[in-house]
Amino acid sequence: MNMRQVCRVGGMVVMMGLLATALWGCAPAPSATDEGFPELHAAPLAEGEKLRVVATTSLVADVVKQVGGERLELYTLVPLGADPHAFVPAPQDAAAVANAQVIFINGAGLETFMEPLLESAGTEVPVVSVSYGIPLLEGPAHDEDVAEEAEDAHHHEEGDPHMWFSPRNVKVWVQNIERALSALDPASADFYAANAAAYTRELEALDLWIQEQVAQIPPANRKLVTDHTVFTYFAAAYGFEQVGAIFPGYSTVAAPSAQELARLEDAIRQWTVPAIFVGLTVNPAVAEQVAQDTGVRVVMIYHGSLSEAGGPADSYLKFMRYNVNAIVEALR
Repeated sequence: MNMRQVCRVGGMVVMMGLLATALWGCAPAPSATDEGFPELHAAPLAEGEKLRVVATTSLVADVVKQVGGERLELYTLVPLGADPHAFVPAPQDAAAVANAQVIFINGAGLETFMEPLLESAGTEVPVVSVSYGIPLLEGPAHDEDVAEEAEDAHHHEEGDPHMWFSPRNVKVWVQNIERALSALDPASADFYAANAAAYTRELEALDLWIQEQVAQIPPANRKLVTDHTVFTYFAAAYGFEQVGAIFPGYSTVAAPSAQELARLEDAIRQWTVPAIFVGLTVNPAVAEQVAQDTGVRVVMIYHGSLSEAGGPADSYLKFMRYNVNAIVEALR
């Protein structure tokens, strides 16, 4: 049975213990429900001991930190500035996973590195997808052969895994994180609930701010070209259309063909798109060539990682504000 079949079967499994260890490999179904959230039991903590938590990306880690605060000993797997699609774990990552009491992942097939990492760590630590319960959305259609190849390689056949580009989704992250931490550390449940409520209010304020900023862009100009398909949830939430991407599909790993680049350049000219948005974790060489061919400019954004501490996107809230400002400035 291949991994795609395992994921499809896994979605039908009722046994909670099996789901807890299989969540890393299976994206939630598009009509995701609460069934299958991993069963978590209180971790034995000594007085003053912190809950040992691993998060896969800096984005997941930041939201976990907002809920867990100083009650957690938090380790992040993917370093700042690294592309999660291409991340290769180091031996110290396996050690951190083996020592953890819970692992938070984005889910939806983003972390393809988790299967071998869990195997090398030899652990049965519970794995919680922060995106659990969020309906998966599909981005624009791609060439069928390329899309099938990308699905086989990266397990994104269900939809776009870049959930965090809508603060409305991150509100669900907060709920899942609070639920997991409270189950593992019930003595701190009130603390986690208060933090979750406060951060949810910040996310709601961010959502309103994004709507106000996007209103500056004429609807006809709300066309997005990116390095790969990352803006599906942003586009759905704020009235944009993704009209093309340099790399086919939801990953930066599958290289574009000459025909795909030619079609992309035609789309840029057809829609008079003024900019290509490229993540700072991605080599911009191909995008720069397309920009030169079409007379548009490349705008660098953050999409898979926060910035370094003190940088312009060192938290999720600042990450979104930076990117929205860049998009509005380029398209209005």
